[in-house]
Order: sequence, then structure tokens, then C-alpha cells
Amino acid sequence: MKAEAVRRSSQSHASQDKIAHGGEHRESKPEAAGGEHRESKPEAAGGEHRESKPEAPGGEHRESKPHTPARDRRDSRWDDHRRARREQLVQATLAAVGKHGAGVGMDEIAAEAGTSKTVVYRHFADRAELYVAVCNRVAAQLLPKLRAAIETNGSDPREMVSAAIDTYLAFIEADPQLYSFVVHQQALDRPTSDPLDSLSYLVGEQAAAAISVALQQAGHGAAAAAPWGHGVVGLVRSAADWWLRSERPMLRTELTAHLTDLAWAGLSGVMTPAPARSNKEDT
Repeated sequence: MKAEAVRRSSQSHASQDKIAHGGEHRESKPEAAGGEHRESKPEAAGGEHRESKPEAPGGEHRESKPHTPARDRRDSRWDDHRRARREQLVQATLAAVGKHGAGVGMDEIAAEAGTSKTVVYRHFADRAELYVAVCNRVAAQLLPKLRAAIETNGSDPREMVSAAIDTYLAFIEADPQLYSFVVHQQALDRPTSDPLDSLSYLVGEQAAAAISVALQQAGHGAAAAAPWGHGVVGLVRSAADWWLRSERPMLRTELTAHLTDLAWAGLSGVMTPAPARSNKEDT
């Protein structure tokens, strides 16, 4: 009897352990609905599993991106310093050309700048890069002067041609060594295009535009404006090179007059007003 009582008591306790809410049996590990087993990881609302990463509002998951620090102000100051230093070296080159001529060397340029060649090459990769920077400076000075000469005398085509020629010659007369340095490349570390070619092209475009206006005002077509404009610029540049190599055998004003006469002799014949056409038909 005693053994039977113990057996019944054990069965009663086992039955109570197995009975969950409403009689449903559950294991000692958490399960999902329908018997699916889930790992013991944090659950979001509604039973959806989410990784433990920051979430944006509304539940949208966003990856954390590394923060990109703002550009250090020291970098900007260094950029400004390098830009200013390059300008100083270009200016020192102009001064060295004035002292030593178009064949100036890097040692002389560095000495004029009060530094060493090592410092110069720290800001310019080679002599060719410094050469291009100097030529760009020359172009920036010459081109606006030529444009002003053309625009100021635009109402008188002949005076416009004369003013542009004289401006070009006056510029190179003021510093013939610098002009030679720019036009006639010295020994460079690598080949580079002649910046005066580009400058001459821009000047030719200015001349062509002015001739085009004059042709249209005279009642002619403007198709020939481009070749005539570039042709006049080529004429003046070649004559200017001869003038310098020959050690300026005539005054600048005389050379300007000769070139103006030659250029205008060709332009005047086609820039005069076209004869008016009669409205009457030939009978």
C-alpha cells in the first residue's frame, strides 16, 4: 500500500510538470509559434529578430559609416603657401631673365629667389613646368592690352590695326630678353608647346572678330575674316622676331607704320563699303 501511494504521488507531480497553459506541453527552451525553435537572441516587437545595430526612425536599418573628418585647416594654409611661393618663384625668374638674359640657368633663378634649386624643384617638377608658368604670366599681361587696343579703336579699322601692331611691338620692346625667353625655348627637361603659339591664336581670333565686324559694316561677307586675322598676326610676329634679331635697326614707330601700311593695303580694298545695288532690273 505504501509503495502504491508513493507511485501515485510521483505520477501526480510529473503530470503537473508536463501541463502548461491550456494543457500545451513546452520544452524548457523557448520555441516560436508552430514549434519553430529560435535562438535565445533579443527579439523585436512582433517576434521579428533584428541585429543589435542602431536603427533609424521608423525601424529602417542603416549601416554605420565611418566619419570623414573635415579637411584640416593646415592643408588649406599649405595650399595658399605653395601658391604664393610659386608666384614668387615666377617673379624671381622674370627678374633673373632681365639680369642674365634669355639663357638664364636654374642656379641663377634660385639665387635670385634667395633659395636653392632643390626648393625650386619642390614647387615645380622641372624647368619645363617653370617655363610654362612664366609664359602664362606673359600671356596674361599681353593679351588684355591687345584686346583693349582693338576695342578702343574699333570705329576706325585702320587705326585699330595700327594700335594692335604697336601694342605688340611695345610689349616686346620693353623686355626683349623675356620675349626671347618665351618664344625661343632654351634647354628644357622635356618638350613643351610654345605658349606664344596659343597666345598668337587668341590674338588672331581677336583680330578676326574685329575684321569680321568691319566687313559686315561695309556690307561684305565675313567668311575671310578668320584667315585674314590670323594672317596679320603671323605677319607681325615674324617681323617682330626679325626686328629683335637684327638689334632693332629702325624705331618701333617706323616698324609699326610699315606693317600697318602693308596690312591695310590688303584689308582696305575689301573693307571699304560695297557699292549700293540698284533696285531697277536691267532691261
